[in-house]
Amino acid sequence: MEPVILPIEDILDLHTFRPEEVSSLLEDYFSACIDAGIYSVRVIHGKGKGTLKNRVLHLLERDPRVISYGDAPLDAGGWGATIVQFKPK
Repeated sequence: MEPVILPIEDILDLHTFRPEEVSSLLEDYFSACIDAGIYSVRVIHGKGKGTLKNRVLHLLERDPRVISYGDAPLDAGGWGATIVQFKPK
């Protein structure tokens, strides 16, 4: 299976990923964002049953690079997306 190459932007849509891929994906993506000087990211996890959102929030709670996180504004996904703020390098 070929690796998925993602452009490093301030938005990450998790809809195409399996829940078991999220942990390593977020770790690597957040590192790449910080290296690129991106300190605010919108993670789109969808509304569904909340399983993916809960996994994302659990990972954010444990990540020392994260300053804050919360639901996106309504026009940016509302509770179907999370805005993450990172500590600057």
